[in-house]
Amino acid sequence: MKQKRSVVEIISTMRFLHILLAILIGFLIGAGFLAIMGISVGDAYGKLLDSVTTVKGLSYVVVYATPYILTGLSVAFSFKTGVFNIGAEGQFVVGSMAAAVTGILLGNLPKPLLIPLCFLAAMLAGAVWGIIVGFLKTKWGINEVLAMIMFNWIAFYLSNYIAGLPGIKNTGTAEATQTISENARTLLSKSTIADLGLAPTANWGILMALGAMLLVWFIIDKTTLGYELKAVGSNKFAAEYGGIGVNKSILTALAISGALAGLGGALQVMGMGGRISIFSSQEGFGFGGIVVALIGCSNPFGALAAGLFYGALTYGGSKLNLVGAPTQLISVIIGTVVFFIAISVVLERLGGGLRARKNVINREDAEKAPAGGPQKESSKEGDAQ
Repeated sequence: MKQKRSVVEIISTMRFLHILLAILIGFLIGAGFLAIMGISVGDAYGKLLDSVTTVKGLSYVVVYATPYILTGLSVAFSFKTGVFNIGAEGQFVVGSMAAAVTGILLGNLPKPLLIPLCFLAAMLAGAVWGIIVGFLKTKWGINEVLAMIMFNWIAFYLSNYIAGLPGIKNTGTAEATQTISENARTLLSKSTIADLGLAPTANWGILMALGAMLLVWFIIDKTTLGYELKAVGSNKFAAEYGGIGVNKSILTALAISGALAGLGGALQVMGMGGRISIFSSQEGFGFGGIVVALIGCSNPFGALAAGLFYGALTYGGSKLNLVGAPTQLISVIIGTVVFFIAISVVLERLGGGLRARKNVINREDAEKAPAGGPQKESSKEGDAQ
């Protein structure tokens, strides 16, 4: 007979509902702040919606979302394999710089050759940045979270140093690199942009993001490598006992994760930026990827949807000042969503604990039940008939 489940147990299994509730609560709290400031909630949220529902607005959403999809995939992939890749920010930065340097120094190469070289350089740089941290972890047991945070800052200052080198630095007054060659750009043609009414920076980088999403899904769900990586993520001791090389799996996971974040950096500079400014602070693409991975439940397809959602909020939020609302409202909404998604994890564990406790109680009751009890009852019923 199927046992009834408690409300907590039912809710704990509805992960998608958790995400929707967290988003709803985020917008409700944002509305509360708007009301306190005396700003019309309808005007603010109406402007946010209007800015992302036009053809031009949607193209901006895709452009803004593309790098976040890649960093979200990077973090989601590492989550699946048991590694918290908080270093996607640094991997993104070195990837974008590698693509920029390639696009500047080899700018005379034809487009069909230069663009793949920029992608390859970015992915290699991101992968190396991830492998270094993986080596520190597997060789000397250094905590990967602390190492990644430090390497984020190393990437930050390394990028600023490279941006100021002769031959790379802009010859004008701008504190930035030179603009990469047009042969390295992924922009759509001007005629296509004008005919369709798209954003000036509309590019085909989203196709690379879709390809990366499918590749990550295939690796995780359809390959032996993905099985081994997930096994290490679930229980590295059991995986090692089963003959899986744990250290090798960690290095592989961080290399792939870093390559994805590096590719995101390449798509940003080749599609939207065109050059890299000398940073005054972290840009936050890697940290945004953590949010995307959380909202997307560490699922490749979820990362795509969450990246588009994040891109819509980022672009739409920049238009809030037109109705007198602060653009920082988006940060409040996103922060609230992340907070309540984290709370949902606690709820899941609570529900799992309740189910485990119920199973133990049922097993103990079954062991205490007298042998042959049901048969005796059925025989009595037969005698009565």
